Amino acid sequence: MARKKEETVSMIDTLAEFKDLKNIDKETMINVLEESFRNVIAKMFGTDENYDVIINPGKGDFEIWRNRTVVPDGGLEDSNLQVTLSEAREMDPDCEVGEEVTDEVYFEKFGRRAILNLRQTLASKILELQKDSLFSRYKEHVGTIVSAEVYQIWKKEILLLDDDGNDLLLPKAEQIPSDFFRKGETVRAVIKEVTNENNNPKIILSRTSNLFLKRLFELEVPEINDGLITIKAIARIPGERAKIAVESYDDRIDPVGACVGMKGSRIRGIVHELRNENIDVINYTSNISLFIQRSLSPAKISSIRVNEEEKSAEVFLRPEEVSLAIGKGGMNIKLACMLTEYRIDVFRDIDDADEEDIYLDEFADEIDGWVIDALKALGCNTAKAVLAMSPEDIVERADLEEQTVRDVFRVLSAEFEDGRNDISVKEDAPEE
Repeated sequence: MARKKEETVSMIDTLAEFKDLKNIDKETMINVLEESFRNVIAKMFGTDENYDVIINPGKGDFEIWRNRTVVPDGGLEDSNLQVTLSEAREMDPDCEVGEEVTDEVYFEKFGRRAILNLRQTLASKILELQKDSLFSRYKEHVGTIVSAEVYQIWKKEILLLDDDGNDLLLPKAEQIPSDFFRKGETVRAVIKEVTNENNNPKIILSRTSNLFLKRLFELEVPEINDGLITIKAIARIPGERAKIAVESYDDRIDPVGACVGMKGSRIRGIVHELRNENIDVINYTSNISLFIQRSLSPAKISSIRVNEEEKSAEVFLRPEEVSLAIGKGGMNIKLACMLTEYRIDVFRDIDDADEEDIYLDEFADEIDGWVIDALKALGCNTAKAVLAMSPEDIVERADLEEQTVRDVFRVLSAEFEDGRNDISVKEDAPEE
């Protein structure tokens, strides 16, 4: 009997161990122990209502007290709920029929089967609590970066262990194509999804998610973490190339420069983590024409036509700029479409007349710089691109005064009219 009692008490001694290893707090563990005792008692006697279970975690033991009603000698019907007067007076000499008496019962006296039943019930509840705790903990941290150690490498996924020994999964589809890990290595990834089908928590990690790139920037760029710079959009082909649009709410902060860092110091660590993924950082703008132009960097656009209803854009470029806009394997234009959420069609500007076109910057002596910038924001980088639009449309879209637009048209038109007049004079000369 002493050995059985020691076995039962040892379950209480493991309280601290369960707290440390299973992430179960002391109060929850006490409740689990009490409920486990009550379940066993209820199975044995049909009810546990007349029992008081007291857990003493500080002492590492427990007490069970039974409350029974005193009945006359010979009137006993249920020994679990009732006790005869003569037996009751051995516990309390002053008790009378109808009163309640309480006596301590020792769990080991319930037999070996009861002790085994208690162990199984306790183990089952602890396992259930452990799973619930794991699910709740990771569910609250979806979207955050975790570091875990590679434990097992399979064909379709990698099994990792966190600091508490919990299983985390990194599927092949969520790995960067050039990822290569060995057992024991530490891997960083973002928690993508947490499921709990049939009370079986599954934590899925990702290194290809846009969120992983965003969290890396938040770690490396203090201004993003402090809310001074906001990441507005991300487009990414994992392991190859990415574009990220950033915006600053403080005019004194250059968002692109802050993200890249001095001599690339901030972005270098991110590129290394992503297996040398090439990252373009651009300034975000709500002006969709300008945003599309920036997203196609390093290509320079001659003109652009945007259809906001259909979320599409036609971009015209000089022949030598087309390959830059499309990029190797179409990667640059694909990322631009992903970043802007617009369908972008690229056209070569091959009209012979365009060879005589002039960039707006060349008119800086006659047109104010801020006016030229406003026109460029519409996608008009050249004189002919401006003249192809109606003055009314420019007034409305560029928020320029009508007189200013008239002056612009006068300056640009004069440049081409002068050219045509020169040609006509030369052609008419022989007839004189």
